[in-house]
Amino acid sequence: MHTREENLHREVRTLSRTGAKKVCYVWPMILATTFILFGATAHGQQNQSGQQNLSGQQNLSGQQDVSSQQDLSEIAKEITNPVSNVWSLFTEFDLFFSDGNIKTGGSKVGGRMIFQPVMPFPLYGQERRQWKLITRPTIPVIFSQPVPKGFNDFTNLGGLGDTQLPLLVSPPTGNWLFGVGPTCLLPTATRRQFGRQQWGAGPAFVAGYKAKNWIAGVFPQYTWRIAGWNGKDKPDASYLSILYFYAYSLPKAWQIGFNPTINYDAKATSGNKWNVPVGLFVSRTTKIGKMPVKYVLSVEYSVVSQHAFGQRAQVKLSIVPVIPSLVKKAILGGSKSK
Repeated sequence: MHTREENLHREVRTLSRTGAKKVCYVWPMILATTFILFGATAHGQQNQSGQQNLSGQQNLSGQQDVSSQQDLSEIAKEITNPVSNVWSLFTEFDLFFSDGNIKTGGSKVGGRMIFQPVMPFPLYGQERRQWKLITRPTIPVIFSQPVPKGFNDFTNLGGLGDTQLPLLVSPPTGNWLFGVGPTCLLPTATRRQFGRQQWGAGPAFVAGYKAKNWIAGVFPQYTWRIAGWNGKDKPDASYLSILYFYAYSLPKAWQIGFNPTINYDAKATSGNKWNVPVGLFVSRTTKIGKMPVKYVLSVEYSVVSQHAFGQRAQVKLSIVPVIPSLVKKAILGGSKSK
């Protein structure tokens, strides 16, 4: 029995980063959803009420509102596009549920935050003919994760996970989405349970298409170990992640779609290699002052998950403020002088 528990313990992957602080995540999601659904609408109604007595300005205000909504709709599309030229601070809060053969009873519940600054650097050219270098490091902050000590025996821990750093070069391709480059694994985990204790690297690319009202694509990354101190209980890294996404634009900067991430671990045993989620999201892009902010509420369920212990479902709240570009001019030139 002891050997069986040790084997099961080795099969648990950090894909199932979970915890026990339900209330800490449920309430922010409820409050944020309330703000998304009612806050922006109430603000718009208040402005309209205040201008009803100014008939000469009302038509102008209505035109400005339409223009503003169109601008926000375009920004929402660009945030969805992994190879756009929009700088943003993607922040995601996850409440998720994990289960498997290593335990009995209900699912383990917990959460994390994923911080992902999206930074597209202009390389060469300008506007539609511009080449870009896009980096979007994924930094997981784990609030509480149930870590198995044996069969049906868990302890809850928190800390930082490993950082994944893709570096994509994106040429001008019109309505097609394309970017290719390396992805790197950085051993930034503060606990051995949260990371692989390895440096890694591999290929990454983005492929997709954007139309007037929708955008779709895939963003796979594969990583192999290149160095590290993982020891006997950590197999060499050889894993795949595939983000697949679709978003349909609705009036007033709303969107619906999906954006789950499939995970595959080549070194895991049979039955523990894949986690395949499906899901749905609804989003709204609005402004806080002059800063555009996109809110995304998602629900996902894994139709395939690890038998030993893996993520079964999750609720995600993403808050994505858009920031000014920190690099205005192309690094390698190519801009036409006037």
